[in-house]
Amino acid sequence: MTTSLLLEIGIEEIPAIPFLKELPNIPTKFHSILKQYRLDCDFSFFYTPRRLVILSNNFKKEQDSQTLEFFGPPKNIAFKDNAPTNAALSFFKKCEISQEEATFTNKDGKEVLYCKKEAKKLPSSELLGQIVYEFLKSLEFGKTMRWGEEKEAFIRPIRSILALLEDNLVPIYAYGVHSKPYTFVHRSISYEPKEVQSLQEYLKTLQENCVILNPKEREEKILKEIKEIEAINNIKVELDEELLEEIVAITEYPTALFGEFEERFLEIPTPCIITSMKVNQRYFATYKEESLHNGFIVISNSLAKDFSQIIQGNAKVLRARLEDALFFYHNDLKKGLNPESLKSVTFIEGLGSMWDKTQKEREIVKILSEVFKAKLTETYQDFGLTQEILDQASLLSKADLMSEMVYEFTELQGIMGYYYAKAARFDERVAIAIKEQYLPNSEESAMPSNLISALIALSYKLDNLLGLFSINKIPTGSKDPFALRRAANGIIKIILHFNLHFDLKVILLKLKHLYKDFDINLLENFILERLESTLPFNSSLIRAVLNSNERDLLLVFLKLSALNSALEIQDKNALTQTFKRLSNITKDVDLQSSLEIIEEKLTASEEIELYNALKSYQTQDLSKEDYQKKLELLLGFAPILDRFFDKVLVNAPDVIFKNNRKHLIARIYKEFLEIADIKEISF
Repeated sequence: MTTSLLLEIGIEEIPAIPFLKELPNIPTKFHSILKQYRLDCDFSFFYTPRRLVILSNNFKKEQDSQTLEFFGPPKNIAFKDNAPTNAALSFFKKCEISQEEATFTNKDGKEVLYCKKEAKKLPSSELLGQIVYEFLKSLEFGKTMRWGEEKEAFIRPIRSILALLEDNLVPIYAYGVHSKPYTFVHRSISYEPKEVQSLQEYLKTLQENCVILNPKEREEKILKEIKEIEAINNIKVELDEELLEEIVAITEYPTALFGEFEERFLEIPTPCIITSMKVNQRYFATYKEESLHNGFIVISNSLAKDFSQIIQGNAKVLRARLEDALFFYHNDLKKGLNPESLKSVTFIEGLGSMWDKTQKEREIVKILSEVFKAKLTETYQDFGLTQEILDQASLLSKADLMSEMVYEFTELQGIMGYYYAKAARFDERVAIAIKEQYLPNSEESAMPSNLISALIALSYKLDNLLGLFSINKIPTGSKDPFALRRAANGIIKIILHFNLHFDLKVILLKLKHLYKDFDINLLENFILERLESTLPFNSSLIRAVLNSNERDLLLVFLKLSALNSALEIQDKNALTQTFKRLSNITKDVDLQSSLEIIEEKLTASEEIELYNALKSYQTQDLSKEDYQKKLELLLGFAPILDRFFDKVLVNAPDVIFKNNRKHLIARIYKEFLEIADIKEISF
């Protein structure tokens, strides 16, 4: 039997950003609690800034059936002289049964007390209060607060609870609030509670009083009105998805409005204007003919009939922000980029100042430029000039941290350095490298646009990793305050994007002398661990390639791609079983020895066939990195190997025959080890 459920938690305005971080988990957590209480059902979750709402049309009236089994102490412990011991009495109490209701069963070869019974099925109305309490306790928004005399904490004070099961109010007490049959409508209409007696009445009340409960509908309303503004004003609105999500979360009845600011402010670099509008005011930027337009979109939660004053008020606030930005920009241009001013700024305790960090990055870039000299020369021809550009970009890379604009908007670091470097007429490649030094900085981030920028970005990430590992600031568990996992991911992505041969072990050893002594293997393993989260391959394939001692990250990727492609068109399980036998048979063979094979001791037709196949493979004219072809040929050994294993006794009584056959198998295994250690592969 099912019924309808309406659950509304009325809250003071919830801050959008912490709420949106938890939002994906909210329905999952409620569903988990329902399952725990044997009330699993379909439901919908909605929200506005002042309410969390759960609706269901098939909420269970009582708990699902559940058969419970209890196993007690062994019979010889449960009874002494035919009388129940304390152990037996405790079992009867736990099961809520009498001695006569208990039985015995065999478990693990012993006769033990046993009880099988149906769990009580409580009505959902009796459980809803505890469910609501546990649900609210499970939500994690970061900072919380207490109010009044309430001991429980929540993101904002809870002011009302509405819980209806088929139009019947369910008595609930949680967070100092008793459930009551009312809700609150849009504040522009009334601050007083509105009584509701049913789910239908609740939905109607909100609709008639300008509360759009469904966030998707609020988003659709915003987008529809923005399109209308675009058409009327012949502009294009930049739809920032994060900003749109935030606005949807802080409005109950959104209305899109168009305002303008003075054109003189367009002198400010575009990212500054957009950042000021987004961060401070939650405005959308507008464009005309691919250039930033002096217009903005503000989303109002007001129900005013005349929005002109709201538009003027928002334009006035934005004007003050842009006046500040223009002042900062002019001041910064006068000062220019002065990296030596970074001497007064601490990077991290134990790693010196930001100036010290800059010097380390310059050294790293110099070393990397030598490592990739051929690639740089191929791309830019003049290697000496390229090194000068790299050094200049590295020297100036952090200088904009001392600018007034970055002090005001920290998210513009690097970006402002680009504008100030251009204004000072530095080489365009220097300016671009400063702008792109932090890329990639997220899962969906763009990559550096050229090789010079890529090396500057690599130096930044490598310095962070080497420096922090050298002072034992190593991520543990889910804690990664310095985003070192992201730095490692970024290194892998850059290397693959630019096809750089990057021998991790060799390069880390080249850089290690710049830092306090530490176990460099810890950092090497840390970066290698990130391959599993960065590359789209089965983790056992990654282990197999790494176990072959390959540390050139580009070659790791190429080998993985070839291995994955080769196995996709084969019977994986049969293949891996066949080739794992190679590893098992040769585990006591020294693979570094000569592995001499005496041809005249090859007597069985199957071992002669296998030997000839190996010789044929070794005479193939294959390029060093043609792993696809190599694997295709090696995997072609499978039927020959199967015949060999079926017909030939490897561990022959005669030591010469035994060693001869093991050496043959070991040579094939070594050919595989050039690409991957096959014993690690599993599916």
